[in-house]
Amino acid sequence: MENQTVIGREPAQDGSTPARLKPNALGVLGVLFFVLSAQAPLTGIAGASPLAVALGNGAGVPASYVAAGLVILLFSVGFVAMGRHVVNAGAFYTYIGRGLGATAGSGSAGVALFAYCTIQAAMYGIYGATVSGLVAEHTGADVPWWVFALVTMVIVQALGVFGIEMGAKVLAVFVLAEFSILLVFGVVTFVKGGGPEGLGFADSFSPSAALQGAPGVAIMFAVASMFGFEATAIYGEEAKNPSRTVPRATYAAVGVVTVFFAFTSWMIISAHGASQAAAIAGQGLESGDSSGFVFAPVVAQLGGWTGDVLPILLATSLFAGILAFHNSANRYLFALSREGMLPRALSALNRSHAPWAAGIAQTVIALALVMPFALLGKDPVLTLFSWFSGLAVLAMMLLYLLTSISVIVFFRRERLDTRPWNTLIAPALGALGLAGAIWLILANFTTLIGGSTATAAWLVAVIPAVLLTAALAGRTRQNPTT
Repeated sequence: MENQTVIGREPAQDGSTPARLKPNALGVLGVLFFVLSAQAPLTGIAGASPLAVALGNGAGVPASYVAAGLVILLFSVGFVAMGRHVVNAGAFYTYIGRGLGATAGSGSAGVALFAYCTIQAAMYGIYGATVSGLVAEHTGADVPWWVFALVTMVIVQALGVFGIEMGAKVLAVFVLAEFSILLVFGVVTFVKGGGPEGLGFADSFSPSAALQGAPGVAIMFAVASMFGFEATAIYGEEAKNPSRTVPRATYAAVGVVTVFFAFTSWMIISAHGASQAAAIAGQGLESGDSSGFVFAPVVAQLGGWTGDVLPILLATSLFAGILAFHNSANRYLFALSREGMLPRALSALNRSHAPWAAGIAQTVIALALVMPFALLGKDPVLTLFSWFSGLAVLAMMLLYLLTSISVIVFFRRERLDTRPWNTLIAPALGALGLAGAIWLILANFTTLIGGSTATAAWLVAVIPAVLLTAALAGRTRQNPTT
């Protein structure tokens, strides 16, 4: 086995033993479920694919998922190589700090925490709206969206306190349910030979199809759908044999998500007909029911019962994502506290070895991010969800890029792994792809958030502000990881 350098477990500054998350709590499947639930597959398909088809490259969207998956896979090669030598619940900021220095690590810590907290807050917005709509449809009661968001914050906090295994079991049920129904639809459609124009493989995967329309917009949404796979490293301390579990879970997550999104979007486009898909998706956007682009062919193929089940699965998909990002964010808070970058009290663990204090802090942050939109009467989907999800995606892409660069610098300096592909070529190619993705996101950010150019500009400005503020704050205290 390769030499593994474990970072972030040094004695505390007061000489005490630092707090440890529960070891050997998760296997490959446990970690994989947390990652897949963070990506909320049904949410990605029902929410992002209609936008990608209507505004991007139409029937060529499946090829965009493949392209995004390849970029993330290249990134993962260096990410996994680094993970064999650095195990820490803070993952990104530790990786970046080890390669690019303490100041860059501190800045990235702020950006990572910002990304996880904003994406969770965004999901509370669309989750609250979805559940409110379901309750109104089935009971006639008009309950504000924020009521469901608040109730769910309490439930998520409770599940986080009970420990990582409980969360994994809850997520497993939801993830399997949403994956199953979409995969059954896809397989049935494929076996039947597709829709009115056949399977249309060339219409979705040929170079001409991939490059038609606005491929940059489609790739932007495809990259956004991959958000959350990096959580594999966050659970390294709690994984069984992390040097094996984390790499396997990472590659499995990237592979499963890429194949799932490419195949499912291909079958949805095929069901509508490649020549008609973009127009139908556009009509859904204009009517305000873009999810119908996905739900309608599923109902037509599997029966009317799915029309009742899919909206419920969409709600549970969002809940699973909220819980997964809660776990990611509180582990960042825990790691930052343990290493002296935040108050030491946040590293407190309960009998289940769960970071309960960090969990409470994360829930308070979620409350602070969500409630202003409720108090001001803002639309939870058009503002809270669209603004914060766009911010989170851009912030995470920046972290991916910095991590790729850090991997190259780290291994050139430390010489712990001399494999060229794993430590230089793949990370460099991944960095180029990620830089391109960031450029596409910035060029299409107004479309991504669904707002004005002015709103897009000040939202984008928040990310470098967070990076610089966290970096400056980090310079005022000693960083034990350096």
